[in-house]
Amino acid sequence: MKFGSSELILNADKSVYHLNILPQDLADTVITVGDPDRVKLVSQYFDKIDLKKGKREFLTHTGWINNKRITVISTGVGTDNIDIVLNELDALANIDFETRTIKKVKRQLDIIRIGTSGAIQPDIPVDSFLMSEYAIGLDGLLHFYDSLHIQHPQIQQAFLKHTNWLKDKSTPYVVTYGKSLAQRFMSDKIQLGFTATNVGFYGPQGRILRLKLEDENMNAKLASFNYDDKRITNLEMETSGIYGLAKLLGHRAVSLNCIVANRPNGKFSTRPDLAMDELIKFTMTKIAEEFID
Repeated sequence: MKFGSSELILNADKSVYHLNILPQDLADTVITVGDPDRVKLVSQYFDKIDLKKGKREFLTHTGWINNKRITVISTGVGTDNIDIVLNELDALANIDFETRTIKKVKRQLDIIRIGTSGAIQPDIPVDSFLMSEYAIGLDGLLHFYDSLHIQHPQIQQAFLKHTNWLKDKSTPYVVTYGKSLAQRFMSDKIQLGFTATNVGFYGPQGRILRLKLEDENMNAKLASFNYDDKRITNLEMETSGIYGLAKLLGHRAVSLNCIVANRPNGKFSTRPDLAMDELIKFTMTKIAEEFID
């Protein structure tokens, strides 16, 4: 199948439309961050930077640490942006831009999200690190794809019943991390969690400013949900989209969360920049360990 110019959109230099990078610009290991300013906070730990490109909120640096080539890219906020980034990363890896056809030999990317998150369990401390083993998407993105085979319907049905989820809302979906990739990041510095990916920052995460919420008890319902000793631990806005699309496209993904807020305790980190830097250094060390001469 040949992709038309309205489906696979390329810029004049043959770079992919939104990310503005070429296939040769992309490493097999990709770190995603939400904030474009965080890209340089990651790439400062590269031994060498070969590439810096940017367009809109999508900033990309590609370089090296030890013998490992790495790309770090900003996604912006939300699973709508994740839909752009994951599809275009896969296009860069697995579509021939000259013939506009799928390559016979596929590249598998390792996608590592480094992001901030808020805990909804009182025992998860601010400034701690959490790796999302499961993610429940409250956003609806995966329902636009043929994705039932990667979802966990028993957990989903238990969640719908527990929360009295309204039928006119998008049905939540549950997906998991790339287990073999996650093994690289297992550490006593990181706990495993079950992350809820929200469609927004204020109302969808239970924040009340001037607008009344449809359900002011939703965060309490999320926190009290338990399925087979799996409890929802934290809230953020990208993980379920990354996990779902990565799995569908044949890539591996993990989401590493820096807990900057504890919602039930009403606490926010007094040193979020320092905590995030510690998570970045931890991640870079784990990536580099397998590639030390």
